[in-house]
Amino acid sequence: MKQIKKISIALVLLLVMAFGLHQKLTNKMEPRFTILTLGVDNLEKAFKFYHEGMGLPSKGIIGQEFEHGDVAFFDFKNGMILGLYSRDNLAWDSHLKKEKPASTEFSIGYTTKNEAEVDSIMAQAKRAGATIARPAQKTFWGGYSGYFKDPDGHLWEIAFNPNLIPTE
Repeated sequence: MKQIKKISIALVLLLVMAFGLHQKLTNKMEPRFTILTLGVDNLEKAFKFYHEGMGLPSKGIIGQEFEHGDVAFFDFKNGMILGLYSRDNLAWDSHLKKEKPASTEFSIGYTTKNEAEVDSIMAQAKRAGATIARPAQKTFWGGYSGYFKDPDGHLWEIAFNPNLIPTE
């Protein structure tokens, strides 16, 4: 009887270990991201645009006591964070060659509750120093959107999409 009990315990442990190994081998990246870090040419200027001009909450530029450490973070809803990091430091940290920036590599989408909010944010961005790439207008997909470039050329789309209205 003791032998059967030992074998049963061994089988249970073996199954638990196999399940754990299976989990490690089959885990995939979850469909989320937490931090979007933008490489910028002038951290202070970029911080001023997002914090003072666009009104995003931040504790300021931190990490200045470390070489290559100065960075700014902005807390967004749902646990998202926007980070600003100099292009030079981003190249250093990632071990990549600093390349010429291009505004058409990606856009950052911000959805609104209505068309008037699109117009308001576009005007705020312009006052803060953004370049309007495409004024807000009706879209082919049934919404209303416009594009602006921040002072470092990062492209933002401000959009009202009747199928993606923010709940907060």
